[in-house]
Amino acid sequence: MTDLIVIGGGLAGSEAAWQAAQQGLNVILYEMRPALSTGAHETDYLAELVCSNSLGSNQPDRASGVLKNELRRFGSMLLECAEVAALPAGSALAVDRELFSRTVTERIQNHPRINIIREEVTDIPSAMTVLASGPLTSPALSQKITELSGEEHLFFFDAIAPIISVETINMNIAFRASRYGRGDENEGDYINCPFTKIEYHNFIEALLQAERIELRSFEDSIRNGVMAGRFFEGCLPIEIMAERGKDSLAFGPMRPVGLIDPRTGKRPYAVVQLRQDNLAGNLYNLVGFQTNLKYPEQKRVLRLIPGLENAEFIRYGQMHRNTFIASPKLLKPTLQFHNRDDLFFAGQIIGVEGYMGNIATGLLAGVNAARLHKNQKPFDPPQTTMLGALCH
Repeated sequence: MTDLIVIGGGLAGSEAAWQAAQQGLNVILYEMRPALSTGAHETDYLAELVCSNSLGSNQPDRASGVLKNELRRFGSMLLECAEVAALPAGSALAVDRELFSRTVTERIQNHPRINIIREEVTDIPSAMTVLASGPLTSPALSQKITELSGEEHLFFFDAIAPIISVETINMNIAFRASRYGRGDENEGDYINCPFTKIEYHNFIEALLQAERIELRSFEDSIRNGVMAGRFFEGCLPIEIMAERGKDSLAFGPMRPVGLIDPRTGKRPYAVVQLRQDNLAGNLYNLVGFQTNLKYPEQKRVLRLIPGLENAEFIRYGQMHRNTFIASPKLLKPTLQFHNRDDLFFAGQIIGVEGYMGNIATGLLAGVNAARLHKNQKPFDPPQTTMLGALCH
């Protein structure tokens, strides 16, 4: 007998399934991969991280740190897995992607009350359901959500940063350090590529002139091969950021504060930071360097970064369309659908931003599904908590 259906094996769906199962519910978790790919995922693991490998700040005075502390007290399974797979990243929680996703998958597979079914769901079940299909929801299910809500989905474009082989970084130029020395490793958690003023402006000029991958046109106008006005501000492609002003990157992901170039004894004009991407330490990603340049252009332009002149790219940056629903109109703060109490939505499809937001809403949806099954009132977190404020 099935008590709950969870659609989507991403961060939110995995956490929701686990929380409900821990409360005694028998759960079916549907994940369409590998039968149907998204174009952004690379593995068959549950809870795969397709963008950054960072889950944000661990500091207790930052929003992400506060939310993590709340989720620890709630017993978040995915946060436990993230801490098992943690990598050196200063004050942030970054993970080995494969180890994290594999650990989540193994824990879900081994739970006696969770049954994973690898197939696409094309309709919304009439039974109690947590819909956590993510921003890359399949067209068939997306159409059913549109029919249910009576509204077209909202959408934005999200971008992914490149990953390079650490062996190809020129450490005669690049140096290891954490901002203000706040790292776990003695020599620093990040690899830093420093720019002079001239090197920075030459890089920006090349970036602005580089060719971009054209995105398919929907209803919006195209500007220079890219949708106008549909980017997620928290994850802008570097070429779009550079269009806003030639010093935008120097005050954004390339800000040099808290870093001293050991070759000069001075702060660089700008810096590109690289963060460890796997436990072996042989892969590093370019922090904040999401891009939609054509692949040959990425290789050409990013090799203008001092220290990366011979960089080998393991994964190039790319962009994908993310859809989400108008949650303020359609959901209660308990994450229940406004006119159907046994249907919950969670994760990035509801518009929350970032990995921790996805995990947190999945946790709340799973807990509330269990409470509803037991004829208990669903939990509405106080707005004085980070989770409550997020859902509000």
